[in-house]
Amino acid sequence: MLTAFFAFAAAFVLIGTLGILVFNRSSAHRRLSQIGLAQNPVLLGLTGTSRSARMEKLLVPFQRVVPRSAKEVSNLKKLLARAGFREAKQINTYYSAKVLVPSFLCLLATFAGSLPLTPLFVYVTAAGLGFLVPDFVLGRLISRRQMSIRLGLPEALDLLVVCVEAGLSLDRAIMRTAEEMKISQPAIADELGLISLEQRAGRPRADAWNECAERTDVDTVRSLASLIIQADKFGSSVGKALRSQADSLRTRRRQNAEEQAAKTTVKLVFPLVLLIFPSLFVVTLGPSMIIMFEAFDKYFA
Repeated sequence: MLTAFFAFAAAFVLIGTLGILVFNRSSAHRRLSQIGLAQNPVLLGLTGTSRSARMEKLLVPFQRVVPRSAKEVSNLKKLLARAGFREAKQINTYYSAKVLVPSFLCLLATFAGSLPLTPLFVYVTAAGLGFLVPDFVLGRLISRRQMSIRLGLPEALDLLVVCVEAGLSLDRAIMRTAEEMKISQPAIADELGLISLEQRAGRPRADAWNECAERTDVDTVRSLASLIIQADKFGSSVGKALRSQADSLRTRRRQNAEEQAAKTTVKLVFPLVLLIFPSLFVVTLGPSMIIMFEAFDKYFA
C-alpha cells in the first residue's frame, strides 16, 4: 500500500512537470516576445537551444501515433487559441501528450503491482484516464483564461474610456490599453494586442472584433464586440457606449456574486447532514447510550 502511494505521488509530480514543460515556453523567449523581439532570427538562433526546443525534439516520435483529421485539428486549434496557445507546435505537443500520459500510467500500473484487480482492467483504465488527461487539462486552462477575461474586462473598458475621452482614436486606445494591461490582465492584453495587429494589417474593425469574440468564446466579449460594431456603424459616441457597458458588466458581476451567495445555504445542507450532524449525534447521544447499555447489562445479564 505504501509503495502504491509513493508511486502515485511520483506520477502526479512527473505529470505536472510534463505539463509545465509542454504548455509553457521558455522564460527567455517569453520575455523577448513581450518586447516584440522574438521574431528576430538572430535572437531566435540564440534561444533555439532552449528547454522548450529540446522538449519539442524529444516529442517528435510521438506526434503521429494518434490519428488526426483536418476537422479535428481545426477544432483543436480553436480550443488551444481559447487557452492562449496559438503556435503550430503546441498541436503536436497535445497529440504527444495523448500518447505519453497513457503510456506512463500503464508503466506506473505495472511497477505498482499491488492492485488486487485484473491486469487487463487496470491497463485499460490507466490508458483511458491517460488519454483523457490532456483534454481535462486543456479544458481547465480554457476555463481559467475565460474567467480571467470575464473578470478583467470592466477594468479594460475603463481604461479604454479614459483613452478615448483623452482624445485618442479607438484603434490607438486599444493599442495603449493592451500595453498598459500586460501585467495586471495578460489575457485581455493579448486579445487586444491581436485586435490592434489585425486592424493595422488592414482587417476591418468589425471582422477583428468578431474574430476576437469567436476566439475567446466569452459572452461579455461578444456583447462588447456587438456594441463597438454598432457604435462604429451608426456613428454614436464610443466613450459613452463603453462606459455604459462597463457599468453593466459590474452590475452583472455583482448580481452573480449575490446569486452565488444565495446558493450557499443550499450547498451547505449536504456537509451539514453528512458531516456535522453525525458528530453532534455522537456527542449528545453517546453518553446516554453508554448509560443505557450499562443498565441493560446490570438488570438483564
